[in-house]
Amino acid sequence: MTPDAVAVAVMIILLFPMSYFTLASPAFLLVRLDIQPVAQLLRGMFNAHFLVMRVVGIIGTVALLLDGRPLAAVGVGMIAALAIWGRRRFMRRVDAQLSARDAGDAAAARRLRRLHWSAMLGNAVLLVALVAGIPYIATSA
Repeated sequence: MTPDAVAVAVMIILLFPMSYFTLASPAFLLVRLDIQPVAQLLRGMFNAHFLVMRVVGIIGTVALLLDGRPLAAVGVGMIAALAIWGRRRFMRRVDAQLSARDAGDAAAARRLRRLHWSAMLGNAVLLVALVAGIPYIATSA
């Protein structure tokens, strides 16, 4: 592969899980999050998204480093670091709201909805940044 092909392949591979989350997560806006199976499915989607982004980000970072693109590797590495750090923090917050909801806290579903919106917004910002960066990363080294 040429350096352009490696960089473009990494970006496309990163786009898949981010695009899936962008398309799948708005469906949860149509249902109530105080229903346990719905909230558990939302939690599972968040967990899977963070795990996939962590793995893809680490692999992409290593591929870009081996390809001699340290600046691009830093950008992708930051996405991986955000997925690693963000998963732990975000899942703790989701679990706290699910526990509060199960304990009878009526406002927990609203707080869970805010977490859902924040995850969608964060993913959208990263997705736009990634798409905007493709022309810069895809150019020859």
